[in-house]
Amino acid sequence: MNQLLFFLPLFVIMAAVMFFSSRRQRRAMQATIELHESLRVGDRVHTTSGLQGRITDITDDTVDLEIAPGVVTTWMKLAVRDRIDPQGADLETPEREQEAEPQRLPKD
Repeated sequence: MNQLLFFLPLFVIMAAVMFFSSRRQRRAMQATIELHESLRVGDRVHTTSGLQGRITDITDDTVDLEIAPGVVTTWMKLAVRDRIDPQGADLETPEREQEAEPQRLPKD
């Protein structure tokens, strides 16, 4: 009986950790599903590998991303991590990037 009382708090703690971690995982999965359902042609997105592109076509399982003018690649929808904010994306234009002074690394 004493052994059971010793392990009971341990079991309760383990059950609580499992409950909260599965709840967090379920919430993250729901957010991913909502993102994939809300994708539209023209949206700028990040993939899980860090690639950025503009959606040119969407099917049930795949998206076509234009990663450079005239370069379109096909990705699974699951590879889309998030949508890029259009206001933040417009701040970095190629003209501004060329005007910016390059960063210099310190010499050893």
